[in-house]
Amino acid sequence: MSRYTGPKNRIARRFGVNIFGRLRNPLLHKPAPPGMHGAKRKKKSDFGLQLEEKQKLKAAYGMLKDKQLLRAFNDATRQKGNTAHLLLQRIECRLDNIVYKLRFASTIFQAQQLVAHGHILVDGKKVDIRSFTVKPGMTLSIREKSQNMKCIKESIENTSRTVPEYLSLDEKKFSGQLAYMPEADQIVLPLPVNIALVCEFLAHTH
Repeated sequence: MSRYTGPKNRIARRFGVNIFGRLRNPLLHKPAPPGMHGAKRKKKSDFGLQLEEKQKLKAAYGMLKDKQLLRAFNDATRQKGNTAHLLLQRIECRLDNIVYKLRFASTIFQAQQLVAHGHILVDGKKVDIRSFTVKPGMTLSIREKSQNMKCIKESIENTSRTVPEYLSLDEKKFSGQLAYMPEADQIVLPLPVNIALVCEFLAHTH
C-alpha cells in the first residue's frame, strides 16, 4: 500500500499547525497563513467546510487515503452508537497510529514505515498492514532483531511525549497494549477537527 510522500510542510502551513511535529517547519518562522501577506480568505460553503475537516482528519493520521477513510466510515455506520465517535475510535486504533502513540516511532510517518517493513509484532506475529485494527488486549511489540534500531530507542526514551491512558507501555520489553477502546474525549489530535462534518461529507459524497 502506498504511503504519502508529498510536501508535509505545505500541509502544516495550510492548516496553520505544525501537525507532524517536524523541526524544519515554516510555521516556526512564518505564523501568517499562506497567500499574499496572509490575506483573509473568502467564507467557505458548507461543502467547503466539510471538505476541509475531512482533509484535516486525514492529515492528523498521517495523510490517510480517501479509500481508507471511507472504509472506516462505512464500518462505523454499521455499528450502533455515535457514528462520529465510532469513526474516530476506529482510526485511532489503526496499527500505525498505536505504534506512534506507544512512542515506538517519533512521527506517524515513521510508524507507518516500521509497520510496512515488518518491525512490529501483534500478539507475537508480524503484521505489516498499517490499517490493521488493534483491539483491546492485543499486545504490540518490536521484533527482537529491530530493538537496537536507533530511531526506535530514541523515540521510546523521549518522555516529552506521554502515552495515552488507554495504552500501556513496557519500555524494557519494547512492548505495549491497548487496554480498552478510547472514548472520543480521550483522543488527542494535533489540530481541532469537527468529526461530525467529516461524517456529513462522507455520507453525502459516497
